[in-house]
This record gives sequence, structure tokens and C-alpha cells, in this order.
Amino acid sequence: MESRNSDLLPLVSIIVPVYNAEPFLAETLRSIQGIQYPNLEILLMDDGCSDGSMAIAREFAGQDARIRLYSQPNQGASAARNNLIRQARGKYILPIDADNLVEPTYVAAAVEVLEANPEVKVVTPRTDQFGLRTGEIHYPTYSIHILARKNIIDACAMYRRADWERVGGYCPEVPTREDWEFWLSMLEFGGKVVRLPKIEFHYRQHGTSKRHRMRHRFHEVIDIVNRRHPELYEREFGGPLRHARRLSSFLNGLYRLFHPRRTVLVDDSNPNLLYFVRALPIHFAAGHGEVIYKRRNELRILPFQGEEYVVKQFAVPNLLNRLVYGFLRKSKAQRSCEYAQMLIDKGIDSPRPVAWQTERNGLLMGRSYYVSEKSRCPYTYADLIGSDKIDDTEALDNPAHLVKTEDHYLRLIAQTVARLHEAGMVHQDLSRGNILFGDGDRVELIDLNRLRFHKVDMDEGCRNFAERLPATDRQRRIMAEAYAEARGFDAERCYQLMQQYNKEKE
Repeated sequence: MESRNSDLLPLVSIIVPVYNAEPFLAETLRSIQGIQYPNLEILLMDDGCSDGSMAIAREFAGQDARIRLYSQPNQGASAARNNLIRQARGKYILPIDADNLVEPTYVAAAVEVLEANPEVKVVTPRTDQFGLRTGEIHYPTYSIHILARKNIIDACAMYRRADWERVGGYCPEVPTREDWEFWLSMLEFGGKVVRLPKIEFHYRQHGTSKRHRMRHRFHEVIDIVNRRHPELYEREFGGPLRHARRLSSFLNGLYRLFHPRRTVLVDDSNPNLLYFVRALPIHFAAGHGEVIYKRRNELRILPFQGEEYVVKQFAVPNLLNRLVYGFLRKSKAQRSCEYAQMLIDKGIDSPRPVAWQTERNGLLMGRSYYVSEKSRCPYTYADLIGSDKIDDTEALDNPAHLVKTEDHYLRLIAQTVARLHEAGMVHQDLSRGNILFGDGDRVELIDLNRLRFHKVDMDEGCRNFAERLPATDRQRRIMAEAYAEARGFDAERCYQLMQQYNKEKE
């Protein structure tokens, strides 16, 4: 690669966070300058140094146009790396700490591997140590299972800037071994790691190194990676990484003997969804996602692999129901999932169900979760009442339905409820927040665990439709006419019944 025109070689950005590294920085920078690769930029971050480190850095920068200096208040290595990469222009990123050394041939060899193999995400060298300890650091052959338990990739490993962007960079809350969490983010759902055959990186062991200073905080790191990568740990160990890391699978299996769970996917085409659903208790406990409803039950929008899902966490039932739901009756989560699919099969729209999960504590039902795709309908029935029109412009794919009148959606809602009743189903929580609409002519019914099944006559149908949905006389008449037409009833009689039952409810 050295013989190729440097303009044809991809730019590599070497990033160096610097914090009080005066005794070592000059040696590190000379090592970097000795790299035999012609298309480099070298970025240094002053992370709040209080010694003479930056005087050394300025001296080198004055002699080497490839070196650029930046400064930030002390925020740690993760923030320094992230801020440097934001300034970087390279296709590939190579972090080097300010006290370590690199061999001249490493960069060219790593670039060659990455250029030839798109499936390779990380290229790492063989590494030895010098200073307080000496000798090669022998890492096991890479596997995501081993990486999930401990870091087996050097911090000085090369990767694509695009992958840094994809995972959101280094996590600034990790107090130590932040590169481990970064590799987990990059590799948890696939990607290869290549270790080069020669020793090309030298790790300095000294008493003031961060690894020595922060060893007592490693339990914090385990807690953080559990919160940030629950799907990975569900897949690899059946639950969280324990502080006794080698015992994680055993301890999680023991826990499941007394806390059995059942997880059912509607569509198992994406196997990673199974681990997402199993990890829902951790997502809720950690406050992930966006809360859209929180009372006794809680709804959150949670992202996963580029998609957004709406997850309903049902509250723990009372003691009697914990026994009933544990063995004799389907959970609310299971009913919600099955009933949504039932509606869709009958041509009545609801957000597509994805999965449900229940967990028991011994013989007693614990929490349960229902997962659906996020609806594209931007409005609820509550938004409709009192408005002159609904602007669908941002929601939607069909340009013929950019602006719909209130009357149009009132009729669509009435027709949807009529189809539900004609199919022999009653939604016992047909309230203003459980009817969604928009996205063209789409109306969706949600919160379905209280669906009941029997023949629905005019009286019951009008009561079910009207008693929890406020409306003006004009709005009620429009809905009554559309409902009656869809079911073959008398429109005036439907209107009178709806008015009567709504007043009784009030």
C-alpha cells in the first residue's frame, strides 16, 4: 500500500485524548509520526490538562501540519474521543491514548483489511505491554459471547467513522473501559473482528494509568452495559451480566426457575426481536424510550434496530387475579395481542401486533407486556372534537388526502365501529384515547384487552359507541347516520339511542 498514490488512499484520522500526559506524550507523538501511511490526520484533545502536556503538543503541531489541536474542559476520554471524531475528516478512525506506542506498519495493514472486507467492523493488532509489566497480552479468539463478558479488543483498534455514527459514539457515562462498551454497541448484532498477525501496539503499564486508577469502579461499568445492551445479555446469558461474570448464565438460569416467563412473537422473521421483548423489564426500569401514558399501566415508545415500537406494561394484578392469570385465564397482554390480530384479520385496523410476554413469581402472575408497531395515525378522537379540519400533511403517503374535514373522519370512525359490531365484537373501553385516525382514510382501534364477543344488536351497539365518546348534537347525528347505514338500522333511532346513552353516562 505504501507505493500507491496517497490521494487514492482513504484518509485515516488518528485521535489522541490528552490529560496530564506530560511524561509520555512526546514519545507517543513521535511514534505516531513514524507511521508509514501517507494519508493521515492527527487530532489531539486537551481534556483539561493542568501540566505541560499541551506545550509539548503545540511544539509538535508547529512542526507537523497533519496535527490539529482542540481543547475542552475535563470531561473524560469518551467525550474527548467523540469531540475529536466530530472534527475528523477520515473514513477510518484510530484512537491512540497519549501514553502508548504504535508500530509504523499498523495503519496500512488495518486499512487494507477494512477496504477489502465490508463485513469487518474492527481491525485490532496484537499487543504487548511495557513499563510495570512486560510481555504480550494474549487475547482469546474473538466471539461476541466472550466480548459480552469482558473486553478482548484493544482501545487502539481501527474502525469506520460510519459505524461510530451508527452507534452514537462512545458513551460518556462509562467511567472506565469505555472502549469495551463502544465495541459492544458496534458488534452486538453482527460484524467481524480481525486481529493482525504481528505485534503492532505497545500498551504502557504505569501506576497513574486510568485502568489502575479506576479498577474499583468496574461494577458501575457492568451496571451500565446491562442497561445499554439488555438484548445482547438476554441472548448470550439469558439475563444480565452478573458482577460474578463467569456465573452469569448459571445465576440467570437459577432465577428463571422461580420467575418463569413466556414470550410469544407474532412474527419471528427477526430473531433479535425475541431478546428485545425479553429485555422489556430492563428498558422500563431504566426509563428508556418516550413515555406516552403513565397511570396504573404504562405505555412507552421504544426504538430497536431502526424501528419504533409501542409497549404497554400492565400493572401487577391484585392477589386473586395474580393466581387466576397465572394459570386459568389469559393475561391482558396476551389478549391484547390476539385481539389485535383478530381485528386485522376481519379488516378492522389496529397497530400491527408484534409480541407479548408474561412473567410469574412462583405461582403468581407478575408483570406482562404487549408490543405493537407504532401507529402512523397522528390523531385521536379527542383531537377531533371541536375542530374544523384535521391537517394530515405530515403523516402521510397519499397526497389525495392531505386535509380531511371533521365530518369525513366522524363517518370513518362510525363505519369502523359498525364493522366491529357486525363482526360480533364489543370494545368495552371505547374511549376518546383509544380511537386513532389519520394517515389517509385509516382508523385504528387500540387498548383491546377488554374486547367481548357476542351478537351486538342496535341498542347495545349504540350504547357501546356513544357512552364514552363526547360529541355535539351535530357530530352525534353524523356518526349515527353513518353507523346506521353501515348496519342497516334506522338512523333517527340510532341517533336517539346514542344521545340517551351518552347523557346517562354523564
